[in-house]
Amino acid sequence: MDKGVLLVTGASRGIGAATALRAAADGWDVAVNYARDKAAAETVAQGVTAAGRRALVVAGDIAKPADVEALFATVDSELGPLAGLVNNAGTTGQVKRVDEMTAGDIAGVFDLNVTGLMLCCGAAVRRMSTRHGGQGGVIVNLGSIAARLGAAGEFVHYAGSKGAVESITLGLAREVAGEGVRVNAVAPGMIDTEIHASAGAPDRVARLGPTVPQGRAGTAEEVAEAVVWLLSDAARYCAGSIIDVSGGR
Repeated sequence: MDKGVLLVTGASRGIGAATALRAAADGWDVAVNYARDKAAAETVAQGVTAAGRRALVVAGDIAKPADVEALFATVDSELGPLAGLVNNAGTTGQVKRVDEMTAGDIAGVFDLNVTGLMLCCGAAVRRMSTRHGGQGGVIVNLGSIAARLGAAGEFVHYAGSKGAVESITLGLAREVAGEGVRVNAVAPGMIDTEIHASAGAPDRVARLGPTVPQGRAGTAEEVAEAVVWLLSDAARYCAGSIIDVSGGR
């Protein structure tokens, strides 16, 4: 079944890449956004086309407002009307205590995880909402259970940004539910992706995975299953829902 055009931000690796591939298998044409690694994004796009769907690779740093506008305009012109958005692009920042953080450390996390996400939400609503002449659509935000755990001693700035994502999801869902746009979120727990090494803690999954109630870290593919379910008509009565994918953590 043809589900329409889906934009996945930060889709060159990890949860974003897994979501793009799983969505293609479910019938979506996918715009694969990336910030730096074009080769990785092109590999994901090849997987989308192998599933029989159209793919578009689009560069853009979601922390930069001009890049966000250009990204959505490119999707409009090269793939067609947007039907879905997965706000996956994000950063943990570096492992630090709060008393070690600079304003730049904090802004680097919030500019991408909060401001960039909100700008993407606004751009998607302007295209999908019936208030703006759209045909409706769906937005799935990537939160984190860190929003409720706090990430003390590691990522309090990240946890704070994901708390904001949960609030944005709830507020926006209520704002546009009557305009044909469903907004929900998935909150992953300890997931085995490259993000831990990027944050300066390459051993984090091996060290903390066994402390999860299920005894292991999750996979990007397990998170993608929840994201794609929220994109589907099976979740048509979900608005403002936040699904934990955390192994009980």
